[in-house]
Amino acid sequence: MHRKRFIQALTVGFIGLNMRSLAGPFTILKPAAPGFTLPALPYDYSALEPFIDKTTMEIHHDKHHQGYVNNLNAAVKGTPLETENIETILAQISKQSAAVRNNAGGHYNHSFFWKIMTPNGQKKPVGALAEAIDKTFGSFDKFKEAFDKAALTRFGSGWAWLVSANGKLTICSTPNQDNPLMDIAEVRGTPVIALDVWEHAYYLHYQNKRADYINSWWNIVNWQEAEDNYKASM
Repeated sequence: MHRKRFIQALTVGFIGLNMRSLAGPFTILKPAAPGFTLPALPYDYSALEPFIDKTTMEIHHDKHHQGYVNNLNAAVKGTPLETENIETILAQISKQSAAVRNNAGGHYNHSFFWKIMTPNGQKKPVGALAEAIDKTFGSFDKFKEAFDKAALTRFGSGWAWLVSANGKLTICSTPNQDNPLMDIAEVRGTPVIALDVWEHAYYLHYQNKRADYINSWWNIVNWQEAEDNYKASM
């Protein structure tokens, strides 16, 4: 090889080596860090307006949900729970601390809640879920009435749920950040839909009018997601 070409080749190789070093040799090989992360919303903050306002969504997602994630990571740091999936943790929540119970529940519940809403909501459920609702409750209107009651009468903070257990539908509510996946829940099963009735979910827009918030929420229910949840429970 001519001396000039040899120097050119050596220079290119040296530059390439240093570029790889700058990029960091562990960037690709480093495994995902243990712990939990805040999921992105599947729509814009303002997408659910006028039913849920942009400011509420920003605070609810970026502050409240992020807080549950941060607190959960702090509670499980250095323990085997750090690499467990959230459903496994919830299934044995009776063995965990109050910090894990509250924050694991808060993380799961909110992650579920964002997905069960959509700016393109249908007015009624579809497919197998629609049939199961009619069979269990008599009609969709009767189902809504029962679900509204569960959400409205949940004292203080909590959630209302439509749950499937072995294909059977049940409406229930839970206090604080508990949910039907927990082994301490009065009604256990797979969540199909959920409504957050903590005041931070609605107070900026609806003040103390929880009933108005519940009534508006039906306009943004993601019934296709609910149908998928129901099928998965079978």
